Amino acid sequence: MTTTERTTAQRWQRLADDFGRRVDAVPADRWDAPAPCEGWVARDVVRHVVDWMPSLYLGAVGVPLPEGPSVDDDPAGAWRAADAAIRSVLEEPATAHQQTSTRAGEMPLEDLVAMTGLMDLLVHAWDLARATGQDERLDAAEASGFLAGIEPWDAALRSSGHYGARVPVPDDADDQTKLLAFTGRRP
Repeated sequence: MTTTERTTAQRWQRLADDFGRRVDAVPADRWDAPAPCEGWVARDVVRHVVDWMPSLYLGAVGVPLPEGPSVDDDPAGAWRAADAAIRSVLEEPATAHQQTSTRAGEMPLEDLVAMTGLMDLLVHAWDLARATGQDERLDAAEASGFLAGIEPWDAALRSSGHYGARVPVPDDADDQTKLLAFTGRRP
């Protein structure tokens, strides 16, 4: 099944499971290890995902934010609470299809998640793996799909500050390497 044949809920589940496996595998003494994002440590990668995703997605459809531990006290527990809340709105057709207002216009919640959250989960799974010495391989089909989707937006994304300078990689590099380099990471 290709990424275009999966629903946003299915893609979220797969990418969130991958991110969650990495969160759960972080040794207690590695949460403050430097991450590839400038000025961040491993805990900050989880904090970033936990802080913005639930507030944007749940807030867009009027669902209360989940109660859970803080990232400082329990990064894995904070991630599980955020993930469970987002899964619940994506798996419920009434909320997944609910229209949301964004800077890009009106769109169903599931489209907002697909546009803003799925690639973030993929790339930040790599950040967490790199910071904590885990397997850095990402879902190849997702990496290829995201690379093809963002290439046309290079100038706009770079000027908005979403990504740092593109890192040069060989022309024959795999799509994961090219995607990470596109976002300013050094794979």
